[in-house]
Amino acid sequence: MTPMLEAADTTPLISRRTTAPTWLVVALACAGQFLVVLDVSVVNVALPSMRTGLGLTASGLQWVVNAYAIAFAGFMLLGGRAGDLYGRKRMFLVGLGLFTLASLGGGLAQEGWQLLLARAVQGLGAAVLAPSTLTLLTSAVPEGAARARAIATWTAVGAGGGAAGGLVGGVLVDVLSWRWVLLINVPVGALVLAGSVRRLTEGRAGDGRRLDLPGALLVTAGLATLAYGISQTEAEGWTAPATLLPLCAGLALIALFLLVEARTAAPLMPLGLLRLRSVASANAAMFLSGSAMFCMWYFMTLYAQNVLGYTPLQAGFALVPSSLSVVVGSKLAPRLMRSAGPRTVAVLGTLVAAAGFGRQSTMSAHAAYVTAIMIPGILMMLGAGLAATPLASLATSGAAPGEAGVVSGLVNTSRTMGGSLGLAVMSTVAAAGTGSGHGPGALTDGYALAFRTSTAVLLGGAVLMLLWLPRKNPST
Repeated sequence: MTPMLEAADTTPLISRRTTAPTWLVVALACAGQFLVVLDVSVVNVALPSMRTGLGLTASGLQWVVNAYAIAFAGFMLLGGRAGDLYGRKRMFLVGLGLFTLASLGGGLAQEGWQLLLARAVQGLGAAVLAPSTLTLLTSAVPEGAARARAIATWTAVGAGGGAAGGLVGGVLVDVLSWRWVLLINVPVGALVLAGSVRRLTEGRAGDGRRLDLPGALLVTAGLATLAYGISQTEAEGWTAPATLLPLCAGLALIALFLLVEARTAAPLMPLGLLRLRSVASANAAMFLSGSAMFCMWYFMTLYAQNVLGYTPLQAGFALVPSSLSVVVGSKLAPRLMRSAGPRTVAVLGTLVAAAGFGRQSTMSAHAAYVTAIMIPGILMMLGAGLAATPLASLATSGAAPGEAGVVSGLVNTSRTMGGSLGLAVMSTVAAAGTGSGHGPGALTDGYALAFRTSTAVLLGGAVLMLLWLPRKNPST
């Protein structure tokens, strides 16, 4: 048994009498994270079939993705704090149960509004579930090399879920129907629920504080409104009232949230956490990295199908090397962190990813698979895997055990909101690069411009990491 899988007996939050083996806690937490991240990307391949099957409009189709992302990002901090106050196992089960039931509802939807509602509830369940996966893991594994390996496994599984989405979606749509990109979550979710109810033990701060409902409502409304404004940019542009009004309203609500948090006795997000250099810098880096890297799968899938003429299944298989490389990068990162430190590994991974994005920006409408998709895809996702583990490790280090849930929620919020903003911005950039053309050449020009912009963002992120990230975890 590897050191990562040795049972931890140092945490005071979990009863030793009933503590599950650490390997099982890690496995259940990773399974929950896999479902959450998989669902972000798995529906992309199925969108045309969903539109045909339910008669969705173009804007309605956009909200199949946005309903999930907005609810996910908006409720993330609430989910993290609820785990600290009411129990990490309890919130893990609640989030997974909501996610599984909503997947069933979405898969059986007969009208477009039913699918959109199910996707929003899925996002809510994911927001409760995702922070609990990381806090369950960090509570079970002591700080040090073992925790770094456990976080690397969690990162690799999550990254693999996002990477596998295109392949899984392509197989399910081609072999069965679009409904199975949602229904597949039901048996998996039920299996993880059964194992979690029996084997996970409860862990929480237990300080009797109430949930900061005003703060939760403000941050959720602020992030949701801001995300809605961001989603409008591709269709309406950045200067249209339909974009500016929700963007300004979202920023105002977030400002009011910060004001409330500074005055309340038991805040949803203690602002003092942002005084920790590791927390503030790692989350800023997460936001920038997510804004550039999240769009990779979206544009690579469109490029493969709309320009190179791949089927959904072929496009999924074309990205398998990228899926494997992100896992390799995540597993390699802890070894490099021991010798070079987390900051150096995060910068190295970001630069490797930037090289891949730069190479992808030279794409053409008649390129071979190896040079057009495989090599740049491997570089992009190898770098993503290398950078994610040290950033997550730094972001969760130095905080008190009672704040673990909110810090984990902040990590996921930074990454998700960065991805949502980045995808909206890069879609606008791609549309501008395409111009009025609709053929493969015009589409290639637009996608290439988006990859060049992402390259610049990643290079800026690498500079920020080098200047701001601490050299090592505060706890080491």
